[in-house]
Amino acid sequence: MATTDENQVEERSNDDQMDERLYSFARLDQYTFKQRVIIRLAGFLLFWLIRAIGATLKFEVIGREHHSETQPQVYCFWHNRIPTATFFWRNRGIVVMSSQSFDSEYIARFIQRFGYGTAKGSSTRGARAGLIQMIRAVRAGKSAAFTVDGPRGPIYVAKPGALLLAAKSGAPILPFSISLDRCWRLKSWDRIEIPKPFARAVVVIGQPIFVKDGNSETELEQFQQALESVRDQGEKLIAQDSSLSFPTANSVG
Repeated sequence: MATTDENQVEERSNDDQMDERLYSFARLDQYTFKQRVIIRLAGFLLFWLIRAIGATLKFEVIGREHHSETQPQVYCFWHNRIPTATFFWRNRGIVVMSSQSFDSEYIARFIQRFGYGTAKGSSTRGARAGLIQMIRAVRAGKSAAFTVDGPRGPIYVAKPGALLLAAKSGAPILPFSISLDRCWRLKSWDRIEIPKPFARAVVVIGQPIFVKDGNSETELEQFQQALESVRDQGEKLIAQDSSLSFPTANSVG
């Protein structure tokens, strides 16, 4: 009995340590004073901007039945959909990968304010360490998310990181896309989309994908096709004239 109690205490301690790493703001000791101010201010302002705009968006959800609130999933989408996707899937404890760089720190703080966790790493910096954190988090029952063409493109070309996570954790991939009828496009490599107030947002959720290997070219091709399919469906629906009215600031669940 004592051994069982000790194991439970150790497990709770490990879970608490994991949550502390994932959901707390990272220390900024390695940055200059000016950089620390910019990171804190940019993360705060971006949060309030997307929160204010997000409350006015009119969402239409296609494929709601593919989403689960009770089982961990690996959400996969294109990098330029980050602002709207962050608002839509907020407050679910979803874990995302974030590189240990100046540019990524304020993005990490922005999404953490919406209830996300961050695992430090990217395809160019510390990817292995970040992926290991995400595998552990998903095995512990948390969902994860990947911007599959990030952090620097090429745009709309999926990378295999999400497949490896799904294969190692056993959680299915959930491909989705969000298309907007009105947005600002920044002059970044992916033309990241900032929704305009009261925009119509079509969320297309594809069927879950269970991954066996994670290193298979066939699986990567199928993954790419699934992501292109949900994006194309959303873009077509946005292009169509519709007289339907949709609820404001709605999300799955």
